Amino acid sequence: MTIKNLIVFLAEDDEDDRWLFEQALENIKIKTELSMFKNGKELMDFLKKPDSIQPHIVFLDLNMPIKNGMECLKEMKQHDNLKSIPVAIYSTSSSEKDIENTFVNGANIYINKPNKFSALKKVIEKVLQLNWQYQTSNLNKENFLFRI
Repeated sequence: MTIKNLIVFLAEDDEDDRWLFEQALENIKIKTELSMFKNGKELMDFLKKPDSIQPHIVFLDLNMPIKNGMECLKEMKQHDNLKSIPVAIYSTSSSEKDIENTFVNGANIYINKPNKFSALKKVIEKVLQLNWQYQTSNLNKENFLFRI
């Protein structure tokens, strides 16, 4: 029996943050295939292609040029083929307004970008281990904001 890799998408405009995320994924025990996008438009263009591979989860930065994370989230949740994909907001913002808006618009979890590599590995691993069917059925404000 072959173990299927988790398909992970990251939409992040900061090159250093993309590199750190990739390094963290390579340093955890979960087998993944990572696709990275430099902005929300790249992500949405790819996701909307009729033959595109659908990810198991999308990590979405909020503050990106061209199309920001909130615009992507809203667009994904309104699109029949995309609305069931779990979305983890991955942002430096700890604004209550951002957290509330992403929750209301259907994000599955909100992660403040950790400033230590060890914490980044830990948070990514924990998020990837979640059973998203269970997680989405019990979604509430208390388990939405993910802290390490």
